[in-house]
Amino acid sequence: MKSLKTLAIATIATLSLASFGSFAQSVSVTDSTLDGAESQIAALAHQSGGHYKITGASSNNFVRMTADINDASSHGLKN
Repeated sequence: MKSLKTLAIATIATLSLASFGSFAQSVSVTDSTLDGAESQIAALAHQSGGHYKITGASSNNFVRMTADINDASSHGLKN
């Protein structure tokens, strides 16, 4: 019974660490155009080997864009 409890705790800890590694990294950039801001985010995603999802954009005198960058390996994707 003690080994079963130990196995259950180890499994939960492993699953917790695995899911923690799949969280997205949030980034924010500024540029004078939407295309320029998205290009910056795409470059950051490319550097990390992942993909991105734009989560917000606003413009006034400049464009501010936010995105989540996910590691491609956590979703089985390849560039």
